[in-house]
Amino acid sequence: MITTNLRRAFWSVCVCCGAFASQTLWAADHKAVAADEMSAYLEFVDYGGGTIFPEQIPKAEYAKMLIIDTRDGSQYVKDHIPGAIHIEWRQVLAKSDQIPKDKPVLVYCNTGSLSAQAGFALRVAGWENVRILQGGYAEWKAKGGMDANLKATSAPQH
Repeated sequence: MITTNLRRAFWSVCVCCGAFASQTLWAADHKAVAADEMSAYLEFVDYGGGTIFPEQIPKAEYAKMLIIDTRDGSQYVKDHIPGAIHIEWRQVLAKSDQIPKDKPVLVYCNTGSLSAQAGFALRVAGWENVRILQGGYAEWKAKGGMDANLKATSAPQH
């Protein structure tokens, strides 16, 4: 009876170790695939990496794009770009079914660093239509918000 229990315990350990080893190899393979995909993306991405400045967006274009506020929920509730939806930066891939591939998508956070990570993840995953708002919400607001393009292209007043 003790020998039978020891054999069962031994085989249980072997099965668990085998499963762990298999899972470890699976994880390593997937990390390698992810690294290859990111490497391929970086070889061909344009210099700006999908960034866009507030001054480059004419006011009428905002209505044609999906705008995603990637900040935390309390910041979104406090204030956001009109028409923006909220998807926290860590959740963009998990909620990618809400993000179209057939129209422009603008992602932003406070300063551009977290939305850059979200935008990078989406672009590596196949969303070539994603642009990251350079400078984030703070710069967008400081440069005139929806009117940043108009302010940048207007003749200076003397």
